[in-house]
Amino acid sequence: MSASNATATNISRSEKRTLFRFLGLYTFLVVLILGLGSTIYYNLQKDLMLQTKRLELEEFSKELIDGLKLLHIYFDRYRTYPRNPLYRSAIYDADKVLIFSTLKDPKGVRLDKVIYTTPKHQIQYIHVLDSYYLGAKYVVVEIDEDRAWFYTAWRNILLGGGALLALFLVAGILLARLLVAPMKEAMSLLDRFIKDTTHELNTPVGAILSNIELIRPERLDSSTAKKIRRIEIAARTISNIYKDLTYLTLHHQIASDNQDVDMSALVHERIEYFRILAESKRITFQTDIAPRITLHIDASKAARLIDNLLSNAVKYNRRNGTIRVMLKEGELRVADTGIGMDETAAKEAFKRYKRFDTAVGGFGIGLNIVAMIAKEYGLRVEIVSQKGKGTEVIVQWRVS
Repeated sequence: MSASNATATNISRSEKRTLFRFLGLYTFLVVLILGLGSTIYYNLQKDLMLQTKRLELEEFSKELIDGLKLLHIYFDRYRTYPRNPLYRSAIYDADKVLIFSTLKDPKGVRLDKVIYTTPKHQIQYIHVLDSYYLGAKYVVVEIDEDRAWFYTAWRNILLGGGALLALFLVAGILLARLLVAPMKEAMSLLDRFIKDTTHELNTPVGAILSNIELIRPERLDSSTAKKIRRIEIAARTISNIYKDLTYLTLHHQIASDNQDVDMSALVHERIEYFRILAESKRITFQTDIAPRITLHIDASKAARLIDNLLSNAVKYNRRNGTIRVMLKEGELRVADTGIGMDETAAKEAFKRYKRFDTAVGGFGIGLNIVAMIAKEYGLRVEIVSQKGKGTEVIVQWRVS
């Protein structure tokens, strides 16, 4: 995989997180709007069906009222409640007490309504009488509901709603991509800047360090020796940044040469490399390094991991502080007495370009590189930190 592909992958992950958050909220709002629209449409279709049936039920109620009127006049002769196989009916008095009913469920009648559907899928129409026949004030006419409208309405809701949802989601994805485009462009520019900077740093840093190594400090006066020492500190700092940037942009192109690395010797070597940087802040090292500790890893990546832990311990430490380095079977610990960080910052410490103190230099990539190497080799990395008291980074691995 090329460096550009690695960058694209990193951008893609950030882009996906932003897209998922935006689309989650966007989808919720779209579903809410479609749900509201579907409810309105459903109720309109139901009202349309009831208005259509109302004309039919009004005719049935007139027929029933005529029958009640006839029964009221000739009650001694007929005494038979009017019935029709096309509908069912009931009559209630002024106190809404049932007088007589052929309804399926006379208890559920809602005399305050005009026309409505029951839970058992009947349509009931209420007519209030002007004249009392047989003591009746309310006439109820009931027919079975034709459910064709219901299935048609739901089919239209599902088809139309599904099509609109798909259309809105496509529009949402396009809108989200437009929103993340500036972020994508900014990250691309930053990675391109890092890549170009890395290329430009190589030659001058190498030349500075090579020439410093040729200088014999004992032949210099104290003033010149201090200046050379400052140059060496600056050069080593730049060199460490250069190595980080190189790893960040090229690590996917370089094949790992895994072998059993003597971590004890490597940790000692990297401490000596950073000792001159630590001494510039009067920071002392305290070491507890067990001998002959080995780890199956690429030596250059192991050095990158250790360097970044030591670099951060120097960078974020206080003057006259201490760095404790402990190495034993299956574990490396690097602790400082520096500024520390709170729990939230500790959780975000491995994010690329994340910096917690703008007064301290760097690109915010050191711990991200540590996390990348740890993930590649199955190492467990933990940060224990307390604001104002220091930070300890613990790297653990399985011992075979």
